[in-house]
Amino acid sequence: MAPLSAAFRTPLEDEEPQRHRTGLRKKRMENLHGSSSSLTRRLYSSDERIESQKAQKEEDENFYAACRAAYLTVFKTSLENITDKDQLRIVLQQAGGNPSKKTLNKYWTAKTKELNFDDFCAIAKREKPAAKADLIKAFRKLDPGNKGYVLHDDLHKVLTTKGEKMSPEELNAVLRLADVNSGGKLDYNKFCNVFFNTCDQCAKMAAERMNANSRARRQQFGSQLETSPERSASPRTPRDGDTTPRKVESKSSRPSSARNYKATMCTILNMGPPSARISKLVEPNNLQEWQNSQVKGCFFLEDAGIVSHHYKLQLPLKTTVYLTIKPLNLSRVEGKSSPWMSVDTALYILKEIDGKGDPQLISFTEVRNKEAFVWKGELGVGSYTLLPFTTGCRLTKKKKQIGKEAQLVYRNDKEDLVLTPEFRSALSDMFDIIDLDGNGSLSLEEYNFFEMRTSGEKCDDDAWEVCKENFETKKNELTRKGFLDLNLMEANDREGDPSDLWVTLQSMGYNKALELTEACPFIINIYAEKCKPRLSAVSLASSNRQLQKVLCKSVILKGEAKPMEGYESVVIYTYKNDTRITSVIENKVDKKIMMQVNNDQSKNCVSSRGLSVFAVEVPAKSSVVSQHVMAMSERQEWLYNCIQSVLS
Repeated sequence: MAPLSAAFRTPLEDEEPQRHRTGLRKKRMENLHGSSSSLTRRLYSSDERIESQKAQKEEDENFYAACRAAYLTVFKTSLENITDKDQLRIVLQQAGGNPSKKTLNKYWTAKTKELNFDDFCAIAKREKPAAKADLIKAFRKLDPGNKGYVLHDDLHKVLTTKGEKMSPEELNAVLRLADVNSGGKLDYNKFCNVFFNTCDQCAKMAAERMNANSRARRQQFGSQLETSPERSASPRTPRDGDTTPRKVESKSSRPSSARNYKATMCTILNMGPPSARISKLVEPNNLQEWQNSQVKGCFFLEDAGIVSHHYKLQLPLKTTVYLTIKPLNLSRVEGKSSPWMSVDTALYILKEIDGKGDPQLISFTEVRNKEAFVWKGELGVGSYTLLPFTTGCRLTKKKKQIGKEAQLVYRNDKEDLVLTPEFRSALSDMFDIIDLDGNGSLSLEEYNFFEMRTSGEKCDDDAWEVCKENFETKKNELTRKGFLDLNLMEANDREGDPSDLWVTLQSMGYNKALELTEACPFIINIYAEKCKPRLSAVSLASSNRQLQKVLCKSVILKGEAKPMEGYESVVIYTYKNDTRITSVIENKVDKKIMMQVNNDQSKNCVSSRGLSVFAVEVPAKSSVVSQHVMAMSERQEWLYNCIQSVLS
């Protein structure tokens, strides 16, 4: 594949037009005139989001596996770095790419010394391979008569004089291909078939070689918790009768299997069953007399991490505060809980300092009381940022195969379109999730959180007025019935085609069986002893950078610090509470380091990485979260046995 790919770099078009992704409901209610059909055309006007989400979901499932296979055709392990531009070109070609000189120069500059596997994945994700249709379209610009071939003379003139010029050797490599050249002509349809078949075969062979190599299969990649390429952990569950007294060990050692590492540390924590823990934080006796504010929100699982609502808390007086966060149970069956109730939650409290710099960490919920995580303390007058958090140990991508897609709509005896009971139930749950204040109706602000999640754009005041004219409202807010009718109208407008409805459902975390598998709704309660706390949602977004900084700071402040023996510039901080363990790596030197983390000896554990062995890159003079670990089964003891080694 490499010679063919290197020979033909598709310089037929100087610049590929930039593709813009538009929201499913772009300008959803703009310039409406009151009719339902007119409203629907604005609500669900764009098919681009549907197609892009379908393609993106399918592509992401195999992207990192393909990157891993391509990388291992050039390097022995993912821990080896790309050290020159030619290596970058080859490994991108093995991943199915066709990098031009301009592309290579963009990522390998005069200041570049090396690139690691994470860098390669990021480049491969940005530099999408050319599509077959695009390449044929480019050729057809040289074939106005649509004869199916291009004369060698014309091809030579274009490829050696326009755009990014090819060398004579590269062009000759294309023209020597007997299967696609004859009589001074290039059959570009055949050429495209050969080119893309070769790319596919190279990717297939790379994957087969990796799968045949047990050592390669075990290599795990990714330096960021949010972009871990897979979540296929193989934790070990304790056997019956395998009980170990609770104790804590943190020791430095150099096991025989790790003698080539610069330094190695083994941290062992024996933990009792989390379900058996008793809360150490007693709820105030007079809590019912305190003033309360309540708000809901949701964690949404995405390929790039976890997105959630963020909140602003305002206190007019200095007061003692009792704060709780827990998953929101939407089950309507008595005695049965929603499946996401085991997802861990936490809330980090940050104080804004006159709008200068990042907010400062005040504290966070550490103690568990049944399903809730709680904190009690004194807060002064002012404004606070509240960041919800979940480790990602239990909110993960599900690989369950869906046997049959759920039906969303059907036609009754009168041929009217009707929502199925299952779909109505899912929509009703969705309504409860986005009804943040829990008053039974949706304000424009609440509705816009839903809009931003499902279409990426907001509804303005004028469009909201038109919406209220077409659907049931109460006190200027959209009712549950109005929300259901809104979705029914969409189905009618599409004559029963559920494609747009599925985009909304999947954006909200539902799978094709109408199960909420990639989201976890939660509820926050704040009680204040001396004043009414004002609590409001301010955004729905990822907070990876800010949250990672806060997580690192909390672990450094409250965790156990252990410098690595013989490599004191690296410090491992380990924090544990009733339900989780978090590890942070601090790098004090002026250059980045690569760490290997091995959880193979842990028992009854699940890691936020979803991996038992992985690599973590720690930039110079910085700290990163290595992983979060929780018990797989809350009814059993669990053993955290983590070996962290400096590789470079």
